[in-house]
Amino acid sequence: MAKLPTISIAKNTLPKKGTLVFLVEKDGQLPKTAKALDTSGQLQRAVDLSDFSGASKSVVTLVAPDGVFDKWIVLGCGEVSEAGEADWMKLGGKVNSTTKKSELVTIIGELGEKGSKLEAVSFAAMAAGAKMAAYDFDQYKTKSKKPAPTKSRKLVFAHDDTAAVRREWKRLDSVSDGVLLARDLVNLPPNVLTPVEFAKQAKDLEKLGVKVEILGDKELKKLKMGALLGVAQGSEQPARMAIMKWDGGKAKEQPIAFVGKGVIFDTGGISLKPGGGMEDMKGDMGGAAAVTGLMHALASRKAKVNVIGIIGIVENMPDGNAYRPGDILTSMSGQTIEIINTDAEGRLVLADALWYCHTRFKPKFMINLATLTGAILVALGKNYAGLFSNNDELAENIYAAGLTTDEKVWRMPLDKEFDKMIDSKFADMKNTGGRYGGSSTAGQFLQRYVEDTPWAHLDIAGTAMGSPKHEFNQSWGSGYGVRLLDRLVSDFYE
Repeated sequence: MAKLPTISIAKNTLPKKGTLVFLVEKDGQLPKTAKALDTSGQLQRAVDLSDFSGASKSVVTLVAPDGVFDKWIVLGCGEVSEAGEADWMKLGGKVNSTTKKSELVTIIGELGEKGSKLEAVSFAAMAAGAKMAAYDFDQYKTKSKKPAPTKSRKLVFAHDDTAAVRREWKRLDSVSDGVLLARDLVNLPPNVLTPVEFAKQAKDLEKLGVKVEILGDKELKKLKMGALLGVAQGSEQPARMAIMKWDGGKAKEQPIAFVGKGVIFDTGGISLKPGGGMEDMKGDMGGAAAVTGLMHALASRKAKVNVIGIIGIVENMPDGNAYRPGDILTSMSGQTIEIINTDAEGRLVLADALWYCHTRFKPKFMINLATLTGAILVALGKNYAGLFSNNDELAENIYAAGLTTDEKVWRMPLDKEFDKMIDSKFADMKNTGGRYGGSSTAGQFLQRYVEDTPWAHLDIAGTAMGSPKHEFNQSWGSGYGVRLLDRLVSDFYE
């Protein structure tokens, strides 16, 4: 991964060199510090000649005429009163892309001619956006890799109320680390990120105080996880399950739980996928990556809540020992599943993981994340994740967190009619209900493994990988879900 810039929060005093970034509202008026420095009027002239209006992410750049600084950059912030967290992160991403060649950049946290200070939470979000925007997964490039800078970049966010900004930055810095971890996991090649290696990555969270338990083949067989193991049996790579536990709340407080699908590569098994684009199936563990990144974020910021994170990690391969269409698997719950299509494998992994989580930990609620169905892309494209839930309050809270973070969700239907589509002549259920309503029948399948526990399923097939790029994400693996669920926890459950 490309080296990230050093980000610091400092008192709003001018440095002695480097690039200065001034923030301007939609009225286009330069802030007090810019006007004080612009004794020759050249910056104001550059702004006037460019028809700069302060629209969000608009930029005017001027080689500093004073011989002290390198550049002066004016960055439009648009309607400040209407900007949310993601808007400020995008502005931070714009800061990063506009100042890539500058070793020292100071962003002045004031607005308007009177120098009114930008809200601490907004300024910290800018810093987080700049950090996430600098992410570049280039570790496997040897010839076309961009040369590493001889000196490290430093971004200084200067503000009058450093204590307030640092408080907000501490949280967002931890969250951005979780996002970047999730991006790394999704971007890693499957010959490197095997189930065993993924489990090791989860185990590394012990450094942050997370208690991590790894279940191998022997333990999974003892627990009778026949659905998860059925998917794994065609691969030479052994299955793993990682149970991550963060005890940040009261001693006997009921935990909340997050469960992730971790299919490190999905060929489709015997129901083999077409060859075109199959390489993208290294990202079929985006749900598990998000849960791991979320646990990193919550532990790093010392979240005051008890959390369980569970990821089922397998590889789906078309070996002679692979499970077949027509097979009947027995899940940990005792329910039997007729296999119609071996490419509907993620729900089998989640069935055992959800049942295990529900019966062992009895959580306040469970949320699972999975790159589960292509059907959700047909329904919602790549800007929304599909939300399925048996609990209105939980669904509404997730939706609200999505609006705040711009990691958007859209609620999709669950209904007994979908149950009929997955009823089987030979077993308790089929693992697919056919072409129509594919995302809802998948959700209905999962609901059979949660009983009365409040639960939500996020189908992130369109948002976890190859999703639309923006100012603070230019990565194929987006890290979707970490910011969404951290916000859910912080706003509603801490």
